[in-house]
Amino acid sequence: MTTLHAAPPQIRVGPFLTVPNAITVARTVLAVTVGLVGVAADDPRLLVAAYAVYWVGDIADGWAARRLGQETRAGAVLDIVSDRVCTAVLCVGLVAHLPSVAPVAVVFLLSFMVLDTMLSLSFLCWPILGPNDFHVVDHPVWLLNWSTPAKAANTAGVVGALAIGADTLALGVALLVLVVKLWSARRVVDLL
Repeated sequence: MTTLHAAPPQIRVGPFLTVPNAITVARTVLAVTVGLVGVAADDPRLLVAAYAVYWVGDIADGWAARRLGQETRAGAVLDIVSDRVCTAVLCVGLVAHLPSVAPVAVVFLLSFMVLDTMLSLSFLCWPILGPNDFHVVDHPVWLLNWSTPAKAANTAGVVGALAIGADTLALGVALLVLVVKLWSARRVVDLL
């Protein structure tokens, strides 16, 4: 197994009042609000808009953190928690609008809300700023969970398959992601 081999970056817990954290809070409030209105109105266009706000905001807060040199452990935790809030609300909205996707939602939510949360927060056990730096702890786990292709595939693969009406494919992708998360969790436990 790979061990921590690079010099750890300067670890900053805070400050909390940063531009990226402001973006995280704004995108979370907006995505959740638009998502809840979409659920109440049974309007799938609002759910799509809420997903767009969530994803664009999630990209923007990470970009701002790196670009402005404002990456902090507190910001990483805020981002992880905010992702779960947005995902839970939007997934509930999706199931309310399309009850047939409930099996996919259950597998996806168990994987994302439980396993991925624990994996994402495991960075706190090492002297790194966040999950994006996990490659210095274990490259395979980072590659499968936090590399750009992995981040895109983990959520967008399921949502994309559902968007084109391929529920069986979406369930297959969700199950594959679950297997990857289980393998990754086992590897992280062994590292600890």
